[in-house]
Amino acid sequence: MALDKNSNAGTFLFAIAMVVVVGASLSFAAMSLKPRQVENAIQKEMINILSSVGVQADRDNVKDLFYANVKERVTINYRGEILATAEGEIDPNDEKDPFNVDVKKEFRDPKLKAEDRNYPMYRVTADGKDLLVIPMVGKGLWGPIWGYVALEGDYNTIYGAVFSHKSETPGLGAEISEGFFQEPFEGKRIYNDDGKLVSIDVKKGGADASNPHAVDGITGGTITSVGVQEMLRRTLSVYDKYFQENKEKQISKLR
Repeated sequence: MALDKNSNAGTFLFAIAMVVVVGASLSFAAMSLKPRQVENAIQKEMINILSSVGVQADRDNVKDLFYANVKERVTINYRGEILATAEGEIDPNDEKDPFNVDVKKEFRDPKLKAEDRNYPMYRVTADGKDLLVIPMVGKGLWGPIWGYVALEGDYNTIYGAVFSHKSETPGLGAEISEGFFQEPFEGKRIYNDDGKLVSIDVKKGGADASNPHAVDGITGGTITSVGVQEMLRRTLSVYDKYFQENKEKQISKLR
């Protein structure tokens, strides 16, 4: 018996068939695009890491530049102890590779205990210097903000910094991604003369040029500026033990 296409049953079966076909098509498209999406995310992070040390890259040359400049990828725990290291090609499926650590999850997931958290960093060579790049995440006015800060070999002086955001206000908080905001971080110091971690203050109304621990905030972007300041202080405090221990090793070598 032929099915009446104009009947309710015919309409219902047609709708089911369309859902199945469209669903299968979308699933196939998603699976087909996933490797490219993963690759795009890897390249984007590589570009940001290199930008923090002044190496400009694009999608065509980023891998060559990344592997030429990034000598080692490292994961530490909250005690400053090294958990894992990696060199060479990145395998996106290798959970132990520091590059694959989900920084947002490690800092924000309340279910993770302190001893279960992992914090990545990158040993980079640029302009003849050995540098350490620290990734970080925070919260702005309207959504997530993030950044990469490169420290010189003294684990104190900032060599470079890049910041970005998801949805901050154009012309205000979104200015954290601009060079005029990022460049003043260069040469600033995260420890005071007593060896205490003080991080960097992002000053509303402008910072004293002679202050080695402060930069100008963004006019009209106070909450985003505070978000960057909080992100820096919270993240750097996690790495403090590692910095202190390695600074002491350097001093011992000089004696």
